[in-house]
Amino acid sequence: MQMRLLGKTGIQVSNLCLGAMSFGSMGNADQDDCLRIIGRALDAGINFIDTADVYSRGESEQIVGRALKGRRDDIVLATKFYNPMGRVPNQRGASRRWIVKACEDSLRRLDTDYIDLYQVHRLDENTDLDETLGALSDLVRQGKVRAIGTSTFPAEAIVEAQWTAERRGHVKVRCEQPPYSIFVRGAERDIFPACLRYGMGAIVWSPLNGGWLTGKYSGGVPAVEGSRFDRLDRGTWRLDAPGSDRKADLVPRLSDLAAGAGLDLIGMALAFTLEHPAVTSAIIGPRTMEQLESQLPAADVRLDAAVLDRIDALVPPGDTITRGDISFEPQSLRHIQARRRG
Repeated sequence: MQMRLLGKTGIQVSNLCLGAMSFGSMGNADQDDCLRIIGRALDAGINFIDTADVYSRGESEQIVGRALKGRRDDIVLATKFYNPMGRVPNQRGASRRWIVKACEDSLRRLDTDYIDLYQVHRLDENTDLDETLGALSDLVRQGKVRAIGTSTFPAEAIVEAQWTAERRGHVKVRCEQPPYSIFVRGAERDIFPACLRYGMGAIVWSPLNGGWLTGKYSGGVPAVEGSRFDRLDRGTWRLDAPGSDRKADLVPRLSDLAAGAGLDLIGMALAFTLEHPAVTSAIIGPRTMEQLESQLPAADVRLDAAVLDRIDALVPPGDTITRGDISFEPQSLRHIQARRRG
């Protein structure tokens, strides 16, 4: 397992990060099995775990907290806030009011005194970034948070956050968590250059594009029972979502390319994300021990230029096959009233 610096924080993290989204009722409901998976990942050299309050409504954080008993100081622990945690209007977002409450709740569920990396799960367009960064800076100064980050922020918001921090004396955002895979390369256009410009780490999510780059999905074949497509069957997690035909066509070609390089598709797909100079770590999100074991070897794989060139020929740099995979759409596109005069 390779160690890399998380931006300019001085914190060293493994190049594979264990994502905990599938731990709990929205994925693997067997908590003891989840504990075994986490234990195996840590024993394999992973020292970086990423979760969020919204994953299984806090259950994921509770499982991670249990797993880290006696090992907490050896692990870099990241969690996130923003998504709704109840039906009350103010139990969501990036206001100071909610950030303070959400952090206390996460600390309790994780059974820890501090969070190494506390991230805004999505851009809150209804809250001033100065308000958000001010609250997060206070948490850092109180010792409850070590560093702050963002997730799935557009490039302009990343830049605005850096400028706001500098001008207002806030703690700087040290990390961005964008979607990135062979099928979702939009981060190469603007997110990664912004991260490099400001000395930010990048921990990329969905490097297997929700399972497409495992090779288990193909055109005309039903979703594998228990898979994310089978369990969720909505949005981009549908085999008939926009871009699925192109993905289904590319999967066997990418599998052949991987085989020619002596790899399987999973190993090549994960290794691809780790080759970008801006990427600190790739988040793997295993639901089962078998999935974890299939992904761990990628930490030590390097792809040569010929393989990378062939991937570029199949999916050009900066190309995103399905726009919905970006998982962020500004209000100006989501709401008709934002585009028309009243």
